Amino acid sequence: MHTEKDEVFKEHYAKPSDFKFTSNVAGVFDDMVNRSVPFYEEIQRMMAELAADHARPDTYLYDLGCSTGTTMILMDQTVPANVRFKGIDDSAPMLEKCRTKLDRIGFSHPYELAVADLNSRVEVSNASVVVLCLTLQFVRPINRERLIKSIFDGLEKDGVVIIVEKILAEDSSFNREFINYYYEMKRRHHYSEMEIAQKREALENVLIPYKLSEDIALLRDAGFGHCEVFFKWYNFAGIIAKKL
Repeated sequence: MHTEKDEVFKEHYAKPSDFKFTSNVAGVFDDMVNRSVPFYEEIQRMMAELAADHARPDTYLYDLGCSTGTTMILMDQTVPANVRFKGIDDSAPMLEKCRTKLDRIGFSHPYELAVADLNSRVEVSNASVVVLCLTLQFVRPINRERLIKSIFDGLEKDGVVIIVEKILAEDSSFNREFINYYYEMKRRHHYSEMEIAQKREALENVLIPYKLSEDIALLRDAGFGHCEVFFKWYNFAGIIAKKL
């Protein structure tokens, strides 16, 4: 499938505005995330495998912050036929792109898409799997505890939440090194210095990363019994947590 190239920050802006998932971003998002997130395709494959092992018949699989539907499309190929999908995002343009992609590939599971802000109350019920792929980091810190608790309450016994996040180093002395390695990856993926700098500035007040230990504490405090890191690359991590 052809994807448009991400050139959102290629032009110089006197002061980049806070990053938003507009129609311009939705149009290039698949290219943006593939070039901006380390091992993105492998992370997606891993999440689809984890979902396959934990999705249960006659339950829901929620993708919170589903963006253009990449995660849903891969999980469509792995989870049981009688699982229903719910994709939620606060960006109508992203959901429009998502619906187009799902229709184009012939998505085989029943699904619903809804516009909702995860900073407000989001209802989760009869769920066996809930996914937050690069989503929790955009939820305001004051609202994260409530969101994780609502996910926990909406999961069935043995249900799981799968989280992928940009994170801070446990020891702050490594933060600068890890960020440098990350920017070097972006250069390898043909982003210019201006694009890197302008996107960093646009995300500064929008994307608020936690330490990995803080994310795990958030899950433990909500009631999750088992918690495991399934992916780690410098300042990115994937976590799976189970409700016992």
